[in-house]
This record gives sequence, C-alpha cells and structure tokens, in this order.
Amino acid sequence: MQTRLKQFVKLWIELFAKHELLDHASSMAFAVLKALVPLTLLGLAVLGAVGERRTWKETIFPSVQSHVQPATANAIDVAAQKIFSSNSTGLIVFASLLALWYVSGSVRGVMSSTNTVYGCEETRSWKQRYPISLGLAAAITLCVVGAILAVLVAPALARHGALQVVVAIGRWVVAVGLLALAVGLLMRFAPVEPRPKTWVSGGSILVILAWVAATLVFQLLVTTLLNFKSATGNLGVFLVLCGYVYTSAIIFLVGVEIDELLRADAKEGERGLLHILGIARQ
Repeated sequence: MQTRLKQFVKLWIELFAKHELLDHASSMAFAVLKALVPLTLLGLAVLGAVGERRTWKETIFPSVQSHVQPATANAIDVAAQKIFSSNSTGLIVFASLLALWYVSGSVRGVMSSTNTVYGCEETRSWKQRYPISLGLAAAITLCVVGAILAVLVAPALARHGALQVVVAIGRWVVAVGLLALAVGLLMRFAPVEPRPKTWVSGGSILVILAWVAATLVFQLLVTTLLNFKSATGNLGVFLVLCGYVYTSAIIFLVGVEIDELLRADAKEGERGLLHILGIARQ
C-alpha cells in the first residue's frame, strides 16, 4: 500500500511538472478574474431587467453586508441600486460582450492546456480557434449565469409548503447540471481533437465533485474564520477570491489529467492511474 501511495504521488508530481499545470492554471485564473467584473455587472443588470431586485435586497446584499465595513457595504449597495434604477439594456449588451471576450481568453488558455495534457499539437489556425473559443465562451457564460440565477432567484418561486422543498433541492440540481454542461463542453471541444463523450462525462463528474468540495471549504473559510471588516481583511477578500479561482483552475486541469489517465487504462498494454492504484482490470 505504501509503495502504491509513493507511486501515486510521484505520478502526479511528474504530471504537474511535465504538463506545467500550475502555469496553465495561473493564466486561466487571471483570465477568469478579469471576467468576474463584467459577469457581476451582467448578473446585476439581468436581475434588474427581470424585476428581481428583492433577490439582491433579501439574499445577496445581506450576505455581503455582514462581512464588510458599513461604508463598503453602503458603497456596494448604492452602485447596485443605480444599476437597478437605470435602463439595463445597454449595460447588459456591454457587459455581455466584455465578459464574452474575457471568458474566450480563458477558453483559449484551456485549449492550450488540454492539448498539452492530451499530447496533441495545435493545428487550428486563429481563424478556427477564435470562433470556437467565442462559441464556448458564450455557452459557458450562459451556463454560469444561469446556475447563479437558479440558486439565487429560485427561492422566490415558492416560500412555503412542499413546493418550497422541491424548489430548494431543484435549484442546486439545475445549477450543478449547468456547471457540468459547461465543463463537459470545454473538455470535449477545447482540445484540437474532440474527446469521446464517455471520457468527457467521467472527467466532468470528477471536476464538479471536487469543485463543490472546494467551494464548501472556501465558504467555511469566509463565513467562520476570516474577518473582512478589518483593514487587512479588506485585502483578504481579493486574496481569498484569487485563491478560490486558482484552486478551481487546478481542479479543472487535474480532472483533465484524470480523464486522460483513465482513458489510458482502457487501452491495452498501457499503465495508467488504475494500474498504479492496483485496481485495473487484468
């Protein structure tokens, strides 16, 4: 058992070094962090456009208010209320285009990293890569925004009785399903050679489960351990956010690696992850 554990650890150290996973994760995380600003504006504009201001007032803002200085919370609320009180059409268009461009940059980073993991040479010209990255970015943005809105807006559909329980559970099922779809699209179409659906599904499930676990850990960290009301705590917000996005990028790349290792195990004569763990078919 100890030998297998050492082999397992050695394998991952070699994979991280060989495929430069941490470097790829850094570039992906940076692109995602840039996209968070227009995505936040887009989410607020959509809430205002569909008449769900109470979602901000009753759900989102109280969570923010309890973790920051009163002056900071007031400034955030004033900015949100200004978005709600103005015509959201122009902001929705502008934020959508800006988010689409930033997310597409992250997708192109995923293209490069997945090609490295899968051992494929990029043969697509920029005329092919950019439309693909923009299309994937649009789909991913819709999935992410849809997942967030499902979690935040759905409780307003039913506040009492059995229907409330159904909605409370259903919103998370919908959110996880949309995120799984986004991950699946990336893992299938980002590489130069589209991956089989079987391996995409397995890799997507692993990524989502690990991401949910990481999200719960960061949520516990933010809600119970960190104090964002101090001067240093305000800076901590950005550190925690960067850490969360960076960790999410690493989780995605590890999922891609596991997908490739499991696929290698399915090929006769290759030693992959299951062989090292001693549970491969003989």
